[in-house]
Amino acid sequence: MAFNLKLKRIAQFSFLLFLIVGTVFILKRHKPTVLHHYSGSIFGTVYNIKYVGKDSLESQILAELHCVDLSLSMFNPNSTVSRINTNKSSQTDEMLCEVFTLSKKISQQTQGAFDVTVAPLVNAWGFGYKNKTDLTDRQVDSLLAFVGMDKIRLVEERIVKNDERIMLDFSSVAKGYAVDRIARLLTKHSVNDFMVEIGGEVVARGQHPDGRPWEIGIAQPANNGNHIQKVLRVKDKALATSGNYRRFYVKNGKRYAHTINPHTGKPIQHDVLSATVIAPDCATADAYATAFMVLGKKRTQEVLSKHSEIAAFLIYTVENGDYATWASQNFQDEKD
Repeated sequence: MAFNLKLKRIAQFSFLLFLIVGTVFILKRHKPTVLHHYSGSIFGTVYNIKYVGKDSLESQILAELHCVDLSLSMFNPNSTVSRINTNKSSQTDEMLCEVFTLSKKISQQTQGAFDVTVAPLVNAWGFGYKNKTDLTDRQVDSLLAFVGMDKIRLVEERIVKNDERIMLDFSSVAKGYAVDRIARLLTKHSVNDFMVEIGGEVVARGQHPDGRPWEIGIAQPANNGNHIQKVLRVKDKALATSGNYRRFYVKNGKRYAHTINPHTGKPIQHDVLSATVIAPDCATADAYATAFMVLGKKRTQEVLSKHSEIAAFLIYTVENGDYATWASQNFQDEKD
């Protein structure tokens, strides 16, 4: 009798457990799909992340962003790149290896216009983590001795420098790479419709919940980029914009833009005000956008003629001081 009672209680408990598990499964399965929107500050800029899904992934997103910061930010004294720059370590990590390899590739494809070893010059001109100084041509030439992707290499997950004064600055690719990392995270969690944007670098997949493509604005250089020049409606694309209309300073009547030419060692001085690039991934788009700012309109067109996987939209000045636009044939801008 006692044995039968015990079996009865076990059966009742098992049935109750089955009901609980089944209910949880049903509730989870039928959890409503909503548009999640997260925003905040990272890498000295702002991020906006929107995706259509059932679950909140905010904690995972923030963790991934901080991992990128801890790897690639030269403003974080504890980051992997900061330790390499100060020669405390030569050991890399997965993220730095990936970005360094990509940077080498794009440097070669742009005849050195993209170069992450410009850190000493970025600092000297006042766009890094040090205050700007008055530079003479002789001082610029001396710093150029420590600039060049041929002076640094990756050997068995360690950075090997020709000179310990060589430093890395991934600012021109890190935001795009961070966007890619968040896109990978969302895809891993079976999110198919999302837009990830960090400081103007974007990956868009799928569509907005109302059925339209995601909309991305390209800033107009006038009024410090506070007006929109063009609106792109994009799907399944990565996009990045680099411009010299926001980050600059004026000294003795001369304007100094934040993009440094790795060949001259000086801030760029030419007609291109902004470059928007569409590429297979956002890190690539980010790096090419910087390179095109260095190359200028004509040389950018030459590079694009050899790389059909890259599309670009340039805003540049003309003789009367106004600005004009140019787009490569494969640039997808469905509607202004």
